[in-house]
Amino acid sequence: MPAVTVENPLTLPRVVAPADATARPVLAVTTAPSGFEGEGFPVRRAFAGINYKHLDPFIMMDQMGEVEYEAGEPKGTPWHPHRGFETVTYLIDGTFIHQDSNGGGGTIQNGDTQWMTAGSGLLHIEAPPESLVQSGGLFHGLQLWVNLPARDKMMDPRYQDIRGGQVQLLTTPDGGALLRVIAGELDGHQGPGITHTPITMIHATVRPGAEVTLPWREDFNGLAYVLAGRGTVGAERRPVHMGQTAVFGAGSSLTVRADERQDAHAPDLEVVLLGGQPIREPMAHYGPFVMNTRAELEQAFEDFQKGLLGTVPAVHGM
Repeated sequence: MPAVTVENPLTLPRVVAPADATARPVLAVTTAPSGFEGEGFPVRRAFAGINYKHLDPFIMMDQMGEVEYEAGEPKGTPWHPHRGFETVTYLIDGTFIHQDSNGGGGTIQNGDTQWMTAGSGLLHIEAPPESLVQSGGLFHGLQLWVNLPARDKMMDPRYQDIRGGQVQLLTTPDGGALLRVIAGELDGHQGPGITHTPITMIHATVRPGAEVTLPWREDFNGLAYVLAGRGTVGAERRPVHMGQTAVFGAGSSLTVRADERQDAHAPDLEVVLLGGQPIREPMAHYGPFVMNTRAELEQAFEDFQKGLLGTVPAVHGM
């Protein structure tokens, strides 16, 4: 980690917050509990314990791994349904294959992102390639769920395949951080991900002792999840470390700083920064369905049982 990098960040466009920007305070720091997903791959539940009013429009995020699999150990998910939201799978290390009943899918690896808009519903599967199962190897990534407003929940499914080389690379004035804009906009620079719900998603690598202060849309919320390393968040320098999420309050800039000394296995602070425009609608969420009312949830289950969300292909190429 990280998969997408540059030798000299100072060759990149530089981002700086305006001098009169209002620093966002840190409202809370939470620690993600560990669990298992799919057929048994380890995850950290990044948003566990955070009030939804601070997450909206995000629903959940899992850090998958980081794990070094032995031969025969890599795992994925079985076929399962989704309706009413978007899934964003960002793979930092390793390889994953995705296929859905709408004809979308492909292979992502080493900095690639799959953006699946479930909309009215589909079935999909995620699995490691057979070669990785046989050999074992490093696996590390994120899956983020982004809510859709009521008007878009029953839209046609859509799939975006974002290669690692497509992300917008930026840096700070002193070159102390590498910023990968996966989706949304930062200081006039646009990431490749196309979103129905306005969001910004950034993977930042911050060198030891470096500080990042970024302009941040005032109508967005602000979250920082630490993938690796340790540092501080906010102008008040609240300590954070791997597996923790910082929730920012209102303002027009946010700050992250890497400690001078990092762990041996994590030479830099690796952090995912998220912001989104809250939808502020009722949310009914159960398992793989995210709707606005209980009646819509029940309809989603009924449609799934009737096969209206798609059928599993006879041969899925895994």
